[in-house]
Amino acid sequence: MNYVSVENLTKSYGVKVLFENISFHVNEGDKIAIVAKNGSGKSTLLKILMGNEIADSGTVNINKDIQVVLFDQEIEFDSDLTIDEFMMTLDSAPIQALKNYHQSLLSTDYDFIEKALAEMEIHKAWDLENDMKQILSQLKITDLEAKMGTLSGGQIKRVALAKLLTETRAEHRHTLLIMDEPTNHLDVEMVEWLESYLSKAKITLILVTHDRYFLDAVCGIIWEMEDKNLYFHNGSYATYLENKMIREDNMNATIDKANNLYRKELEWMRRQPKARTTKSKSRQDDFYETEKIAKTDTRKESLELDFEMKRLGNKILELRNISKSYGEKLLLKDFSYQFQRGEKVGIVGKNGAGKSTLLNIIQGLEPKDSGEIETGETIKFGYFSQKGLKYKEDERVIDFIKEISENFPLANGRTISASQFLRLFLFDDQTQYSPISKLSGGEKRRLHLMYILYQNPNFLIFDEPTNDLDLPTLTVLENFLLNFQGSLIIVSHDRYFMDRIVDHILAFEGEGKIRDFIGNFSEYREAKSREDALEKNAVSKPEPVKEIVAVPEIQQPASQKRKMSFKEQRELETIEKEMPELEQQRAKIMDQLNNETDYEKVSQLSAELETISEKLENYEMRWLELQEI
Repeated sequence: MNYVSVENLTKSYGVKVLFENISFHVNEGDKIAIVAKNGSGKSTLLKILMGNEIADSGTVNINKDIQVVLFDQEIEFDSDLTIDEFMMTLDSAPIQALKNYHQSLLSTDYDFIEKALAEMEIHKAWDLENDMKQILSQLKITDLEAKMGTLSGGQIKRVALAKLLTETRAEHRHTLLIMDEPTNHLDVEMVEWLESYLSKAKITLILVTHDRYFLDAVCGIIWEMEDKNLYFHNGSYATYLENKMIREDNMNATIDKANNLYRKELEWMRRQPKARTTKSKSRQDDFYETEKIAKTDTRKESLELDFEMKRLGNKILELRNISKSYGEKLLLKDFSYQFQRGEKVGIVGKNGAGKSTLLNIIQGLEPKDSGEIETGETIKFGYFSQKGLKYKEDERVIDFIKEISENFPLANGRTISASQFLRLFLFDDQTQYSPISKLSGGEKRRLHLMYILYQNPNFLIFDEPTNDLDLPTLTVLENFLLNFQGSLIIVSHDRYFMDRIVDHILAFEGEGKIRDFIGNFSEYREAKSREDALEKNAVSKPEPVKEIVAVPEIQQPASQKRKMSFKEQRELETIEKEMPELEQQRAKIMDQLNNETDYEKVSQLSAELETISEKLENYEMRWLELQEI
């Protein structure tokens, strides 16, 4: 069943063309991810599909039986409503039946009560109520009487997400679900639940996300918006990267050919008299088309990583017995850690566990209850927080960066200009001279990030840097950080980003406990899952029956689990040894794929990745089976 048909769609803002003459179709069951740098028109395209924006030209045909539902970055709500009341503002027959039923509980009108119960059965509202409670619980929304106006930004987003997922359950009509960065403000457990929910649900979905693991798990189609065009890719994120590389290689070959022809044609054009024959006029038209191709700039700026950073001394940063509480809530308890030169540490844990508090204490932005902090004399912090960028409304991007310095220092006394540095972070010349107030939300995040790096710190502290960043910017940032010679602390829920950058985890596990784990984020999650499974198994295991002398042996009940054989025990040990090694191999291959440009090598790496992923999946299934014994 066709949901949406779009033909020759064009949209501009002033002189900036976002996309031009793009066409596409959305069919029932499609799960589509849109990939593009911020400012390319992703959010605008979604708003056009919703009917909230008008295109300059082209047609949008949405099947009359389709309901289009949007989960947006900007959420509108009445601050006086409770969470429960906000959830009940959904406009659907099952929700209305639920509202009538709750009213009937306070009524003595038996006809009204009977009618309300009948409506609950007709519209299957009992199932909807259970679904709503389950969704709210998974998103850690427990106090339904709390006012919307008292919630944090992250809590508001989770409530809005719960409402949207409930809405897709409530409607029996066909629904196209559009989601713009749904994983922002969700902790890892919530992201994994949402990932599982969307991948299994029989829905039609258009998704914008920077989370590459999430994208791969949920979507099978990728739309790439670039240079005003829309490109289509079937398969994984790795497949998209491979296709993009092939397209760019082909384009570069076409440009090289056009350049050679352009030089010859230019020489001919200069020799021609003013009067043109029909034949020479045709050749002249061809010349201008060739010139257009020859002057196409497909060069991708690559970051010069041999920058000049302020020297790190012997003493970096040492924390000794740091404790911090808010009322009865204990966040840090006698935490000690000594940071090393060049160390890349990831901090993980549930929302509200104290991760941002630790970052603030390290920088002296928040007082500690007890303990000592010793910071090296040469340390220069660069802090990327979630508070956003402060700027003057009419200030231009280039002027904002030049306030720090006209140039950025590289090794051997060389420098690059502020404009060149901006281009490295995907700000073209036109955007550089635009007011900051005209940038999209994602572009402002990118500028904020660049502003921190341009100050040339030697100790970076990043608090959720990937929120609202596009995938091209994330790739630039990751390459920068992989070669960064200073020390680095990252708080992030982006599993792919953490796996690629950090090799050491500090995990907030509750009640002030911080676990020091050597390895990347996925390795920590796997180790924690195994420990939780073993602990659960130990708790559920019955107490052994003491042997009583001179009493005949009691036959074990048939339902009692058998003991693991020697062969199975060895198999389990082998799996637990090899799984982390396979995870490391997979992470290494994914890292190589992101940086590889040779087509044959990409194909080989993709095949290796598929083989390793399949083996890992089989190991995980077998590990779970053995754990049950």
